Amino acid sequence: MAPRANWKGHLILGEVSCQVALYTAASTSERIAFHTINRKTGHRVHRQFVDSETGEAVDRNEQVKGYEIGSDEYVVLEDEEIEAAIPEGDKSITIDAFLRCGNIDDVYFDRPYYLAPADKNALDAFSLIRDGMREKNVAAIAHALLFRRVRTLLIRAQDRGMIATTLNFEYEVRPAKEAFDDVRSFTIKGEMLDLAKHIIKTKQGAFDPKAFDDRYEAALSELVKAKMEGKQITPPKPREQGKVVDLMEALRQSAGTKDRKRARSKPEVKNVGKSTSSRKKVS
Repeated sequence: MAPRANWKGHLILGEVSCQVALYTAASTSERIAFHTINRKTGHRVHRQFVDSETGEAVDRNEQVKGYEIGSDEYVVLEDEEIEAAIPEGDKSITIDAFLRCGNIDDVYFDRPYYLAPADKNALDAFSLIRDGMREKNVAAIAHALLFRRVRTLLIRAQDRGMIATTLNFEYEVRPAKEAFDDVRSFTIKGEMLDLAKHIIKTKQGAFDPKAFDDRYEAALSELVKAKMEGKQITPPKPREQGKVVDLMEALRQSAGTKDRKRARSKPEVKNVGKSTSSRKKVS
């Protein structure tokens, strides 16, 4: 069964357009989900909105959105007012520009979608845009009204289709300076840098998503299974973390050079002449 499209519209490049569909590329729906249960009765617990002052439950039709402008002071917005503020959408993804693949910081990446032709009539135009981008090794910057918000998209050719990734806005991305400001400048060189480069070289590989397991999800699955079977649950002991006292020594151990250095530092003993005093016969 073909997946259900999240969105359908037109992909527009100048005077060229075709009908396209967006499909979810990453989903958390397969993760184990828990319900909140009343320990005493075993019944599910449902959330309920209550008035912060009176403590009384508030019906859904009495709930409105409010923007806080001061202590316990809000601008109240009705659903109709919010709907009226949303820009009009023409169900289209309009390509604004092209840029070299890799020329955008992935900190701006938000959510990926598969972009595919919506029907057979769109295949020619869709393939033209896709193959042209692949040939020039470029990605497209586009904009569209998606799910009630105007979003910026990064579109790249992928296999027989394309990947459309929604991008975070500039105001949503925190400056790196906030995280890196306290990292002091320190230059690594000499043997220490050589060892680090050696470790990196020996551990080079290719990205294979199948090689990475969701250990948390697997552990939850095993826990649920054990509980169903009535097994005794024993919490694992926390793993002790060793302290790195000497960075150079830690690098040597990681690179596997510790024993080789010791072997090279030992003087080589050679047998001279016909003396066999230091030899033993093996019978």
